[in-house]
Amino acid sequence: MNLIENMTMDEERALYGSSDITVRTCRFDGPADGESALKECSNVTVEDSYFNLRYPFWHVHGLNITSCEMTGKCRAALWYSDDIKISDTKLHGIKALRECADAEIVDSSIISPEFGWSVKGLKMTNTSAESEYFLMRSSDIVFENVSLKGKYSFQYVENVEINNCRFDTKDAFWHAKNVTIKNSVINGEYLAWYSENLTFIDCTIKGTQPLCYCNGLKLINCRMEDCDLAFERSDVEATISTPVISIKNPLSGSIKVPSVGEIIRDIPGADGKIITG
Repeated sequence: MNLIENMTMDEERALYGSSDITVRTCRFDGPADGESALKECSNVTVEDSYFNLRYPFWHVHGLNITSCEMTGKCRAALWYSDDIKISDTKLHGIKALRECADAEIVDSSIISPEFGWSVKGLKMTNTSAESEYFLMRSSDIVFENVSLKGKYSFQYVENVEINNCRFDTKDAFWHAKNVTIKNSVINGEYLAWYSENLTFIDCTIKGTQPLCYCNGLKLINCRMEDCDLAFERSDVEATISTPVISIKNPLSGSIKVPSVGEIIRDIPGADGKIITG
């Protein structure tokens, strides 16, 4: 491995096309305002470095980033790259991960609108995230101990496993397919409309009008708080341990719940069973 250490680089494509390099305690910043510092590189390790310029990691194959900072000016930091490991790092620029594959993020901080679009193969552990459109159209995702503050998260995702997480985000998991969420808290309005094969196990679900127009929906030993107009036109099998404010027109399946403030049935063919007590 060639070592590049204690340097400041601001020129265009500063390390373009490099391979088998370690970049340590470097700064990518300066008046030249160059972009694409490590484009088209392979087998790259970056440690304790600072990125304040655009598009540093495009088309990189084999990338290990540790203890680095990507500022708000470091936009679109990782695109079209694969075999990625990121740890103890701040990813604070917009569109920080897109069209990438086989990425792992550990012990990191994400503040990045439109983070993680069209990513295939993402594992995230012990990480916090703030993002408006989080993981749009991504697949093969595993999360453990992740906290998220967002708006329109996990839309059109597929093949997802989530455990011990907390999400504060509305319109999450719309059109999602094959998702299992365990031991987690999901707080937000209009949860998981139009989803398919979505399973919640030992979770707490909060917010208005959750889980409508779903197919193959399962809730196993879950709590629901401040939930009204739930399960509209959904195919659902649910066991809920708390009262629900209102349930509206479940299409099929059965819902076991201690009590329901209001059961609304005002369309034909909505024959889902509601079992109380």
